[in-house]
Amino acid sequence: MTEAVSRPTLEAVAALAGVSRATVSRVVNGADGVREPLAERVRRAVAELGYVPNQAARSLVTKRHDAVAVVIAEPETRVFADPFFALQLRGISKELTAHDNQLVLLLTEGRDDHARVARYLAGGHVDGALVFSLHLDDPLPGLIQAAGVPTVFGGRPGWGAGADGSPRGNPGVVYVDCDNRGGARTAVRHLVELGRSRVAHITGPLDQTSAADRLDGYRDVMAGVPGGGDPRLVVESDFTPAGGEHAMRELLARRPDLDAVFAANDLTALGALRVLRESGRRVPEDVAVVGFDDMGPVAEQTDPPLTTVRQEIEEMGRLMARLLLRGGASGAGDGTGAGGPATRNGADGGVILPTTLIRRASA
Repeated sequence: MTEAVSRPTLEAVAALAGVSRATVSRVVNGADGVREPLAERVRRAVAELGYVPNQAARSLVTKRHDAVAVVIAEPETRVFADPFFALQLRGISKELTAHDNQLVLLLTEGRDDHARVARYLAGGHVDGALVFSLHLDDPLPGLIQAAGVPTVFGGRPGWGAGADGSPRGNPGVVYVDCDNRGGARTAVRHLVELGRSRVAHITGPLDQTSAADRLDGYRDVMAGVPGGGDPRLVVESDFTPAGGEHAMRELLARRPDLDAVFAANDLTALGALRVLRESGRRVPEDVAVVGFDDMGPVAEQTDPPLTTVRQEIEEMGRLMARLLLRGGASGAGDGTGAGGPATRNGADGGVILPTTLIRRASA
């Protein structure tokens, strides 16, 4: 039986550094009031001994846990199959790691999970929450608000919308999103400028604001195209390849003469391309296709490579975490300035990142 190796103690660090135990505690916990030469001696002693603070004891002193919950309002099968979530989680993880914070991933498979997540957040296990992929009828925002946890949302929240669907000013809600409506306008305008007039749209689930905003952007442009208001040219889908396949078959049955498709995300476009190829349509000669996201593993490997609208998914994740850590989250202050490239503050407490059309062979 091997003998347990004892962990270095606070007292051992204090003895090596030649300071008091209280001084070591202040340095380790990031408190002020220790002169820099003494603090540097403590840090060298910590490194030499390999001292690791007891997190439970540290939390009692600092009232912080150095942990952030990431809540994704989607089932596990969806989260691990969609590269969008991997990119956003990578951005979040990079920012949290840079600030020595742990990521706690919480998924919601069904309604029963909402109460579980709310209990966990209210239990004081984390310093804040990053929440994304919400649906309009999702109870999570209310439960999180009741838990009193500082929160940043990924995507424009759908509650409190005005009569026209635009968000009402709500400085208590902080979120990060891309310009979904503007990006959709750019995509559809590109197709129209190519000479396409029968442009179809495969939406995402319309109980999510990203999908609703992209549909609005499509309609903004098609309102000026003769026949562009044909309801047969729009089919709702679910942001998945299988959903894109089903929607594309429905569109071809409704309007076999369509000459372009704007898909609400790259995975939907992937499914649509498969069906167009099976039906003998050439892309882009017969039907031009544009997606949304610019997820490299998808957009660059479709056949043909996909023209798409790029949103900075990883940067959005980093920005969400940065806002939370800087105290600009709901329940933690009213600031939203997180910096980062090409961001602008929304009128309702959001930070909106611009989008860019990436032209490849599909359109």
